[in-house]
Amino acid sequence: MFKTQAESQEFLQGFLPTLQETPEEREVVLCVPFTDLSALSRNLHGSLVQLGAQNVHWEESGAYTGEISGPMLIEIGVRYVIVGHSERRQYFGETDTTVNLRLKAAQKYGLTPILCVGETKQQRDAGETELLISTQLEKDLVDVDQTNLVIAYEPIWAIGTGDTCETKEANRVIGLIRSQLTNPHVPIQYGGSVKPSNIDEIMAQPEIDGALVGGASLEAADFARIVNYKVI
Repeated sequence: MFKTQAESQEFLQGFLPTLQETPEEREVVLCVPFTDLSALSRNLHGSLVQLGAQNVHWEESGAYTGEISGPMLIEIGVRYVIVGHSERRQYFGETDTTVNLRLKAAQKYGLTPILCVGETKQQRDAGETELLISTQLEKDLVDVDQTNLVIAYEPIWAIGTGDTCETKEANRVIGLIRSQLTNPHVPIQYGGSVKPSNIDEIMAQPEIDGALVGGASLEAADFARIVNYKVI
């Protein structure tokens, strides 16, 4: 929940010029608040950047005050949508059942969902990481098309806490996630205190296909360094 429309425009002015050095095969997606989507859709046209939303409802329309439907997002040029982010699960009552409904709705209306899974510090300390993530995947992916899907591994305990997940451990868990998919080619991202200082090491891991960036995406220069990571 950051950036007014004016602030998002200012961000783009600093960010878009940095994409001149970005390899064409890298896909960049900005998942912004609903109020910024229309303005960014106009300004991103013709650029390398795709537009994403932060949530989507499972119905096309109806008495769901405060929710946004797939057709509403598609109409303004949105192509991706985050589903099941840890903050939605933690603060707003999102369950694996509703995550599954949102995933299927996103795909039904032509969006590519970015499914977030991951464990809390309490669950990790209790040795429940593997079971928790396996259970999330099992429930979340029922009847979901794995040819139109991105998954993001979010170790919740490493988001904005100062704690970091070792890159080899992130790589191990992402490998575990991949082993449970019917389509091993699903792009799997890492999301948890991704910063300019650690992006090169993260992207050097063989199982990690990309990054879901939080706070470090708010500053154009920082996000540009992440997008333009160096292959090591």
